Amino acid sequence: MWNDFKKFISRGNVLDLAVGVILGGAIGKIVSSLVNDIIMPLIGVVLGKIDLTSLKYVINPASGETPELAIYYGMFIQNIIDFLIISFAIFIMIRTIDKFKKKEKKAAPAPLPSEEIILLREIRDSLKNKDASK
Repeated sequence: MWNDFKKFISRGNVLDLAVGVILGGAIGKIVSSLVNDIIMPLIGVVLGKIDLTSLKYVINPASGETPELAIYYGMFIQNIIDFLIISFAIFIMIRTIDKFKKKEKKAAPAPLPSEEIILLREIRDSLKNKDASK
């Protein structure tokens, strides 16, 4: 069982997935900070110094010990912007990686034929030359 687990973990797909999840989490934090700390305040200034995260529709106001019941649509708008920016960043990364892969494929030289193929070609050519000289 232990050997099977080591084989599973050492597969390239599992390691690639682990790296992708870790990098995705880090990129998500960076983009969330970009949205929360830079973009949303700028949008708030453009809209008249409004903090979008505080936008809400109150269904039942707070009364006594009962807390307020509200729909926080400002947070929803912020999360949509966050998602769009993360999606765009991932799209750009994948597109860039694909371009590098295409360049690698173009740059790779054609594989050399094996020695057996080369020998067979030489025999073929010498037989053709014999037939042509007759």
